[in-house]
Amino acid sequence: MNSSNEAWGSRIGLILAMAGNAVGLGNFLRFPTQAANHGGGSFMITYFIALLLLGIPLMWIEWGIGRNGGLYRKGHIPGMFAALWKHPAAKYLGAIGLVIPFIVLTYYTYIESWTLAYTFFSITKGYWGVESQAGMTDFLHAYQGIGSPGMAALWLPFLFFCLTLVINIWVVSKGISGGIEKLAKIGMPILFVFAAVLAVVVLLLPAQPEVGTTAADGLNFIYRPDLSGLGDAGVWLASAGQIFFTLSVGMGSLQTYASYLRKKDDILLSGIATAATNETAEVVLGGTIAIPAAVIFFGVTGVTQIAASGAFNLGFATMPLVFMQLPLGHLLGFMWFGLLFFAGITSSVAMATPIMAFFREEFGFKRERVAWTIGLVVLIAGMMHIRFLEFGFLDEWDYWAGTFGLALFATVEVILFMWVYKPENAWKSIHQGADIQLPRVFKFIMTFVTPAYLIVILLWWGYSEALPILTLVKNPNGGMYSPEVLPYVLLSRAIIVFILITFLILIRVAWKRNGYNDRVGFREVHEDALESESAFPSHQPNR
Repeated sequence: MNSSNEAWGSRIGLILAMAGNAVGLGNFLRFPTQAANHGGGSFMITYFIALLLLGIPLMWIEWGIGRNGGLYRKGHIPGMFAALWKHPAAKYLGAIGLVIPFIVLTYYTYIESWTLAYTFFSITKGYWGVESQAGMTDFLHAYQGIGSPGMAALWLPFLFFCLTLVINIWVVSKGISGGIEKLAKIGMPILFVFAAVLAVVVLLLPAQPEVGTTAADGLNFIYRPDLSGLGDAGVWLASAGQIFFTLSVGMGSLQTYASYLRKKDDILLSGIATAATNETAEVVLGGTIAIPAAVIFFGVTGVTQIAASGAFNLGFATMPLVFMQLPLGHLLGFMWFGLLFFAGITSSVAMATPIMAFFREEFGFKRERVAWTIGLVVLIAGMMHIRFLEFGFLDEWDYWAGTFGLALFATVEVILFMWVYKPENAWKSIHQGADIQLPRVFKFIMTFVTPAYLIVILLWWGYSEALPILTLVKNPNGGMYSPEVLPYVLLSRAIIVFILITFLILIRVAWKRNGYNDRVGFREVHEDALESESAFPSHQPNR
């Protein structure tokens, strides 16, 4: 019997790690851009509706799926799905929960490396002297190698990518308690301190004479209720998509974290605490930094134009311009990109955990061997993102795994947990060990409203976006595919299919190797047989 010997060391470590998984680059980069692109106040109304009917129920469902899988010492999605549904197809559906985190881990780590690079550029004043939005955008493109060989023929982005990847894999190789939990206890407080300082600085900035707008105008743009955009389906889709990003649901990592819990651990309050921490980071802090700061220097109209010009321009092109005009701007820039780096790494290490759990539990490989092997594969795939970024390579992976894939996976898991596993069993499962009792209306929401919400989103995205992108009618950014990028687009899609097929084969091999009977299911491992002095259990896979 192989053991992964994983456990949470403390409840506060669990909460911080779960929050770190949720709090990511989307909170501080994607959220302001989405809000600016979709009308500010209109977006926020649909955002909070999606949070209530989609995000929080999904979080509880994923915690429930994860803890239920942990009862059978299954910390990966194929095993969790097989525990819910005693059918041969269940484990193969779970392959989605291995493919998505691996693909997102690869390109997310690359984007994360940009924040580390810009942290260096800020403290060394590497971009000082660039005076315009266009110039700062060119600086970013030069670093990325878009339109030219870029900075030293791309060796610099490759260096920062390797450094970021090594840090991620080193943390993952130390395990749940020794690596991820310790990172969360260090990184999350630093992130919130940096964000709080920057928010205070932004709120105290005076209006610029040539612009005349203040931070209050920026906050008013975001938070003033605006009903005019509620008839636009795009606003509802954008807010739902942001909820997936911001809570890291549909990714597979929350379930793995939750699989290390016991029956008597309260997942309802823990889920609320995680969601509250994430929303504080996103709505309170994320919404108080980038947009208000940009409104002060560029006005509301300028901000909407910047947000529409590119997903990363607000964070990587506009904010550096703001910092250069402030006292100690290099330190403020260091804090901005530093908090982005900590937000990114606490999420990216979580993405590796479902894959780690699968290879450790089903094949008995040692933690360090699995971690560094994952790192090597990510390095190889990441080099293609670095080299082919300007040809839409990353955009394809981000859309199919990080956007459409999240909605697809979430729909599958909700149907399995709330319908196949049965509503009464699901409701009882999430209440085990709970200190609170949810109002029964949430059972109705999780059984009917959340699945319906997801199916509508999936069908709408499938018809309006996924099908045209799949057939090359338009690209993920809404433009047209140019002939020179098509080979790279097809290559990126071929690699995604190859990764999916590889995991399907590995799942089949693992089930045969361990002699699992899909119709019988797994044997529940009693906690009293495996409990150590730790307050949390360690995984022991069934053989």
